[in-house]
Amino acid sequence: MLSIDLKGKRALVAGVADDGGFGFAIAKSLAEAGASVVVGTWPPALTIFNNLLERGKIDESRRLSDGSLLQFEKIYPLDAAYDTLEDAPEDVRASKRYKDTGDFSIQGMAAQLGADFGAQPLDIVVHSLANGSEVKKPLIETSRAGYLSAVGVSAYSLVSMVSRLSPLMKKGGSFLSLTYMASERAIPGYGGGMSSAKAALESDTRVLAFEAGRKYGVRVNSISAGPWASRAASAIGIIQKMVEYCSANSPLTEPLRADEVGSVAAFLSSDLAAGITGTIVYVDKGYHSMGMAVTEGPSA
Repeated sequence: MLSIDLKGKRALVAGVADDGGFGFAIAKSLAEAGASVVVGTWPPALTIFNNLLERGKIDESRRLSDGSLLQFEKIYPLDAAYDTLEDAPEDVRASKRYKDTGDFSIQGMAAQLGADFGAQPLDIVVHSLANGSEVKKPLIETSRAGYLSAVGVSAYSLVSMVSRLSPLMKKGGSFLSLTYMASERAIPGYGGGMSSAKAALESDTRVLAFEAGRKYGVRVNSISAGPWASRAASAIGIIQKMVEYCSANSPLTEPLRADEVGSVAAFLSSDLAAGITGTIVYVDKGYHSMGMAVTEGPSA
């Protein structure tokens, strides 16, 4: 019998700050398959996330099928806008939400992983990071700074992570990111350069799969997930409309569940997917296959 077996493997999931997003769902699925999990959390959300864990506020969400709770070996501060600590402006480093977190850069996290777990401590890296400060603005009204920020945090951060974390990964390791249909089709309301960032992320997935595959023997894939009304996605402003539209116009009309994305992520991170790299896998109830909107609502 085939089963997803990640026992003995360690996963880093970058972009977990609560129990509502795809990052958390993926972390839970990886743990269900036997992996140990560390996470990277945005410094301004770090204290809140730790409080949620310590006070048991998300215990039900953390509960695994065997009754135990999802545990994180380590929670690292991570602001993916910065490759090194020196890249962060002084006012950011000195601010109250950052000053006591240590080195919150991508390089800082990589160094701490090596210090905590030794050489090549990683088997799986999940990039669940996206941010666009002007996401509610149409692209035509987006500033250069807003556009570059969206691309930097949401796409270039994957390049930086593959560059800095590949040496810490065992051969056959898996990188996985999350993208969205706006990379290839116009989604009114999904602005601020985020559609451009997702397009860059998918292009980079293919190039990094070749470069990191040849140099380090690791795989790089991306999941194109349907819309999900997470707390982070609420910043878009039209997320519920996006969910309802996709539900009405997809071959499978049930709204997407986060655990469905988590299950595919676990598969892509496992040896069962050893032959898959440079690939965008759609987990969107088939919405990507449709060429015309359904004028009537979903059938009962």
